[in-house]
Amino acid sequence: MNDYSYLDTLYQAMADGGFVVLTGAGISTPSGIPDYRDSEGVRRGRQPMMYQEFLAAPESRRRYWARAMLGWPRVRQAQPNAAHTALAELQRQGRISALITQNVDTLHDQAGSQDVIELHGSLHRVLCLDCGQRSARDDIQQRMVEQNPYLAGVDAVQAPDGDTLLDPAFEARFQTPQCPYCEGERIKPDVVFFGENVAQPTAARAMAAAENAAGLLVVGSSLMAYSAFRLCRVIADRGKPLMAINLGKTRADDLLDLKIEASCEQLLPLLAQHLTT
Repeated sequence: MNDYSYLDTLYQAMADGGFVVLTGAGISTPSGIPDYRDSEGVRRGRQPMMYQEFLAAPESRRRYWARAMLGWPRVRQAQPNAAHTALAELQRQGRISALITQNVDTLHDQAGSQDVIELHGSLHRVLCLDCGQRSARDDIQQRMVEQNPYLAGVDAVQAPDGDTLLDPAFEARFQTPQCPYCEGERIKPDVVFFGENVAQPTAARAMAAAENAAGLLVVGSSLMAYSAFRLCRVIADRGKPLMAINLGKTRADDLLDLKIEASCEQLLPLLAQHLTT
């Protein structure tokens, strides 16, 4: 639907609390962070770097980090929008029991949500694959900026998850960052790459939240990633309400009890206002 005529159904379903909310890229696009897919669920642009490619060669990591160095400031400066704030308020009021996100931008945390289950990790952390230590992305960013002054002022088109569309000519000279702890060169953002599995403890937390939920509300996700879609299947298989606020097609369209095709930035504040009065 392209109006708010079904909001009453959503109000009634969530009135008693216990709902889990699952968010995707669509909740963060109003904050200026691009998404991967169009309204039909088709991936935009080029294929993202696969995990196996990232591990395979230093050249792949150089290419990744050169583009990511230019993309990080926009992610770092992004601010939560009204949809993030509304979900934080619903959680404070006990209307939602858990918040699961596929996003890696930490905007839910910045909005005040607690104990967010980050299915795909966070760009704000960097993991060393050699020693296992984690570093703040801001610290790694500072190192890269100092080591690669030739990229100062280079303009690159922003892509999803802090990536950019950078001319390959700028990549050859790039000095790849090293781990501050062991000086290892195999460091990666603490996120789940394409071709990589969600960490088992994280997947288990998300599944437990879904199994114990009164229902599930999907916000801004096409659900093309199986790690998210499987949670919807659990809800549907147990006969619990499965609803979505999403502009465009989702992988779970045939499972949904209710789908509202509207801006989550506009609709979620209305939901929070109604349920907290």
